[in-house]
Amino acid sequence: MTDGGQAGETGTAAEQTAEGRLTDAEAAVLAYEGRSWPGPGAKERAIREGLGLTPVRYYQLLNALMDDPRALAHAPGTVNRLRRIREAQRARR
Repeated sequence: MTDGGQAGETGTAAEQTAEGRLTDAEAAVLAYEGRSWPGPGAKERAIREGLGLTPVRYYQLLNALMDDPRALAHAPGTVNRLRRIREAQRARR
């Protein structure tokens, strides 16, 4: 566990590999984002229960992963979709 007491907030040295792969927690965040959810609140509930993160922390990690080349290599479809959504939101502002 980390200082915040929530699993997956930051990767430990044991979770990180020499090849620069994602930590288990980072890969789990991308996996959750690649899933479809049955209704409102289901995703947030799954984030809390399955990952042990608050939704705010989850989205902070996800936002950081969107600019991480390791995440792009791990889940290019998910990361590129998220980047397109982010750019469209920025263009609307």
